[in-house]
Amino acid sequence: MKQKSEKLYTAKQITSALIAFIFLLGLLCLYYGSSFVPALSRSDGEHDGTDPVLGGNIRDFDDLLEDQEHNPEVPKSIPICDIKHSELIPCLDRNLIYQMKLKPNLTLMEHYERHCPPPERRFNCLIPPPIGYKIPIRWPESRDEVWKANIPHTHLAQEKSDQNWMVVNGEKINFPGGGTHFHDGANKYIVSLARMLKFPNDKLHNGGNIRNVLDVGCGVASFGAYLLSHSIIAMSIAPNDVHENQIQFALERGIPSTLGVLGTKRLPYPSRSFELAHCSRCRIDWLQRDGILLLELDRLLRPGGYFAYSSPEAYALDPENRRIWNAMHDLLRRMCWRVAVKKDQTVIWQKPLGNGCYLKRDPGTQPPLCSTGDDPDATWNVHMKACIAPYSAKMHKQRGSGLVPWPKRLTAASPRLEDIGVSPEQFHEDTNIWQFRVNEYWKQMKSVVRKNYFRNVMDMNSNLGGFGAALKDTDVWVMNVAPVNMSARLKIIYDRGLIGTVHDWWDRWLSEVEPRSDALSLSEERVLIARKKLWSGGVSAM
Repeated sequence: MKQKSEKLYTAKQITSALIAFIFLLGLLCLYYGSSFVPALSRSDGEHDGTDPVLGGNIRDFDDLLEDQEHNPEVPKSIPICDIKHSELIPCLDRNLIYQMKLKPNLTLMEHYERHCPPPERRFNCLIPPPIGYKIPIRWPESRDEVWKANIPHTHLAQEKSDQNWMVVNGEKINFPGGGTHFHDGANKYIVSLARMLKFPNDKLHNGGNIRNVLDVGCGVASFGAYLLSHSIIAMSIAPNDVHENQIQFALERGIPSTLGVLGTKRLPYPSRSFELAHCSRCRIDWLQRDGILLLELDRLLRPGGYFAYSSPEAYALDPENRRIWNAMHDLLRRMCWRVAVKKDQTVIWQKPLGNGCYLKRDPGTQPPLCSTGDDPDATWNVHMKACIAPYSAKMHKQRGSGLVPWPKRLTAASPRLEDIGVSPEQFHEDTNIWQFRVNEYWKQMKSVVRKNYFRNVMDMNSNLGGFGAALKDTDVWVMNVAPVNMSARLKIIYDRGLIGTVHDWWDRWLSEVEPRSDALSLSEERVLIARKKLWSGGVSAM
């Protein structure tokens, strides 16, 4: 009976994932949908009634809702938001903080953390694109250039003009690949890190043992952009601060990234998710609150993981930078990290492989070990803790994560499957099912899915990451999203060498749908593919 219940639960999750994927396809077209055919690039949205891709007649949104009595909850038209909201980020809107008279602690970066509006203050309108919006440049060309009209911000180009972040060039913004501490380009900087660590052939992936990287304070994410060609994927994070939509630039370029800040709450990633953390002049006070921000990095790094730090504290000789360096060195020593290598402007620390050093510390040494009741994988709306999360007895014994190198880890059963009650057999079955499904999706969409049409993909209910794994041979990246009540499964996604995050949008949103069994296991399969139109910001309703 228990097995039947588990199968039914799994089936419901898969059905939900399918529905989420279908819904996702419509959202993707903000970037891509209108470029499938020339007719859709017209700003007035006119067409002759024939779908130029699939053939047959196109039914407008209003036509589909013509029989309103059967759809009483669906509006016939949806208003368009004011153009000033074209870059609205609802739960990261600093205007909301002032309007609601919230009093976040600015020194702790609370004003860059999530503050969601109450229901009565939420927008119920379509977010318009910027004036003059163009179909984005395709990957891989987009790594190096984007349309200025799509992200009309040039402040960074002036502010970082001496650091090769970005350059305004007519209608485009170019990204030479530079950064605050890698003026000669991210690629050379990445090779220099590999050489510092004496990795084989100067390859930072170290034979596939370094796959997941956390880039803190990433700017426009050029470091993460160039890591991709090294078979490394970075979760690049930066806050929505005065530097004008850094993450928006990154996403427009097609680089994995998300808004995030080391403030008061844990980052929404499981423990032991990254082999390398990176900070290039991210201007973070690592010594504040008993080193709580470094302890958050400690939570996120795998056994033996590295922290690459390029900043004046690592090399400058003035008294203030020497004071900070000595204090950081002492703190990290007490955390049992060691200096792996220090050269020029960069120092790289390494986290211990096991608990041995922790157990040898003198009684009362700070920071303390976290209590046994603390769950290092609990992340949603959980405050950081100034303590060290020790390894489990099993992980301590094996002195490492137990993961095979990339790309084998993508389809290998993670040692942490046991934590969430999933067997290796169930894992492999899920992997095979999603490979079959994605192949079928592509067959259904072969007339519209062409090379380089999709780049940024979101799986709205990622489960074990099977959907993202099935896309391994396509030139896309997947943001795997786990609902809060399934966030424990996100650790498997990172163990597979993929990336993801937690989100709460399923609250009061996900409902039971028919059929209650897996739709793709039925003899008659149905897939809904929706495509968003390109539309003009001058239209008042759709």
